[in-house]
Amino acid sequence: MSEASVAPASARAGQTVWPQLEQLLPKVSKPIQYVGGELGAVVKDWDAATVRWALSYPDAYEVGLPNQGVQILYEVLNEQPDVLAERTYAVWPDLEALMREHGVPQFTVDAHRPVRAFDLFGISFATELGYTNMLTMLSLAGIPLDSSERDESHPIVIAGGHAAFNPEPIADFIDAAVLGDGEEAVLEITAIVREWKAEGCPGGRDELLLRLARTESVYVPRFYDVDYLPDGRIQRVLPNRADVPFRVNKRTTMDLDAWPYPKKPLVPLAETVHERYAVEIFRGCTRGCRFCQAGMITRPVRERSITTIGEMVKEGLEFSGFGEVGLLSLSSADHSEIGDICSGLADQYEGSNVSLSLPSTRVDAFNIDLAQELSRNGRRTGLTFAPEGGSERIRKVINKMVSEEDLIRTVVTAYTNGWRQVKLYFMCGLPTETDEDVLQIARLAQEVIKAGRAATGSKDIRCTVSIGGFVPKPHTPFQWAAMASPETIDNRLKLLKQAINSDRSLGRAIGYRYHDGQPSLVEGLLSRGDRRVGAVIRRVWEGGGRFDGWSEHFSYDRWMTAANEALAPGVDVAWFTTRERDENEVLPWDHLDSGLDKEWLWQDWQESLSEYEQPDCRWTPCFDCGVCPSMDTEIQIGPTGKKLLPITPVNAGLKVPS
Repeated sequence: MSEASVAPASARAGQTVWPQLEQLLPKVSKPIQYVGGELGAVVKDWDAATVRWALSYPDAYEVGLPNQGVQILYEVLNEQPDVLAERTYAVWPDLEALMREHGVPQFTVDAHRPVRAFDLFGISFATELGYTNMLTMLSLAGIPLDSSERDESHPIVIAGGHAAFNPEPIADFIDAAVLGDGEEAVLEITAIVREWKAEGCPGGRDELLLRLARTESVYVPRFYDVDYLPDGRIQRVLPNRADVPFRVNKRTTMDLDAWPYPKKPLVPLAETVHERYAVEIFRGCTRGCRFCQAGMITRPVRERSITTIGEMVKEGLEFSGFGEVGLLSLSSADHSEIGDICSGLADQYEGSNVSLSLPSTRVDAFNIDLAQELSRNGRRTGLTFAPEGGSERIRKVINKMVSEEDLIRTVVTAYTNGWRQVKLYFMCGLPTETDEDVLQIARLAQEVIKAGRAATGSKDIRCTVSIGGFVPKPHTPFQWAAMASPETIDNRLKLLKQAINSDRSLGRAIGYRYHDGQPSLVEGLLSRGDRRVGAVIRRVWEGGGRFDGWSEHFSYDRWMTAANEALAPGVDVAWFTTRERDENEVLPWDHLDSGLDKEWLWQDWQESLSEYEQPDCRWTPCFDCGVCPSMDTEIQIGPTGKKLLPITPVNAGLKVPS
């Protein structure tokens, strides 16, 4: 396979490649996803821009376009008068083959400019399974896969998103990584690039990367060396230059009201996984679920005010015409003013066809008032609750303080308020888990159906049980834990299916969806690995690996074969995944500071083994996780005492277009 399809010289100057691309589109599936021109898209004058960004979520358009992080950065950057930002997504294999054949480079969907022509190529990773798609995009763009082989003609490749909290497996492929929130970070990076270019690009690419590293919040892997012990463990990670920091800090945007984005959401031309106006009502979580990387690395909690939320929804709906508002966060019902937010929005849009949804709702935070407000206009979006563990014991281990009574009461509340189907999400392969812990999921689902039928007097009640394989993530108390093997997970999933169907009357009302253990093991390798795993990623990509987050494209055998070929003896897949770490082992991400104290994480890991539950620190004394003092921040919550918006309700006759 050719490593690079180099763009024509004319295209490198920022000229569109649309004439060449357009000829290929009739030959591929879903050509509309490559056309651009969406409502909310921005095309700026190339020559008038001083700094130019290509932004990507490394997946197909239908998954990448709704990504909130990319949309926010796209808008923040394009508001700067001398900055240009465009979007690029992974192309499907049918178009990839044609692009290689005809010499068409990786392009942006906004103006169809070649990615290689930009100053910066920012890639947001929500999951590590997007790494092979990144290599495809680099290759198609004509950017060398190895960062060491790039020169001043190539963009600076910057990783972001949750996976960037351990970028070591892709350290050879990226130039830099940003930990944490991006709004202020991208503007600081832009300012550094602007100044460097204004000075005539002194010192070349190396000097620019050095200036980024000196911020202490941009990680540049080439400036750090990794030493290994004879048994394969890391001995130390140290800077190889005197003027870069020993530890790199995460970025935290404290005042969300100052960043009310997206103001002009992108409205897709092709079908996407989410089609709604999404407003992030708060960031961070202090529930302390030990498995949850997002909850740990986004601390502290920062609420967006009720007035800003109302203004964002008003402007976002007027601009986009979406018929659904998603109130996003890690646990949306935990916002201190969630009741007033939902009732205020329900009042505002009563009589219209605008529906409200809380995509992430804790069992113990959902109540009848919320249920009534969310269903007031007659449209009921899906409800998903995540008990995570089937037994009371395992929920104590993972610090998911939800009782069986809580779950049944909550689901019955939904059923009696008009919902006929709810989704229950659980994990398999949790630390200390036994077969019995997993079998309790079946009993719990059956009790939910029985309670729902009794409360409504109807048999038209369903629930879907969705099971995901557990992956111990960096910067969580479970970062030392061993993963369960795919064989263990698959066996438990088989037993669970049998248990769900043991009562045919109840089993018919219970849907069952699951992810087997094999993709989870690969995700574990990529999220817990160090720089040696980069050779595996490259080998998989060279062997045809693409879209590994899609079950129809994922190949476990390809990953295992590549790992056997690329990893040194004794440091195999099991060494990275199913091996438990001890307290003193240097972890691949220890030099990357999420704000959490490592000793606190270790203590919480020990407390999980004792089945000790840790309360939410928003409502109790500080537990010394380290975030607030280390970052000179504090938890920011309401209530503000203000109303949603002093505006009149939407006229029932002026319906938002579907």
